[in-house]
Amino acid sequence: MQISIEISLYPLAEEKFKAEIWGFIRTLRAVEGLRVITNGMSTQVFGEYDLAVNTVMKEIKHAHQTLGSAVFVCKFIAGDRSQPEAET
Repeated sequence: MQISIEISLYPLAEEKFKAEIWGFIRTLRAVEGLRVITNGMSTQVFGEYDLAVNTVMKEIKHAHQTLGSAVFVCKFIAGDRSQPEAET
């Protein structure tokens, strides 16, 4: 089963927040089997359900352990929403 996850990370640190966000994204991009797309508002992760969910949750935990205060806004959607749906 495939899943699409949309994530927005808001570190509550006053300094270096861009570096922390890009570090989070780089870690996700390094995982074989995940497709990671970023834009100005969020990061989308696409892949096999268990791999994607387990990786994202592990990295959220790591971010909370290293950043302290950070807010994550996530959407979990069944299926690979990175592919356009066929018109009927």
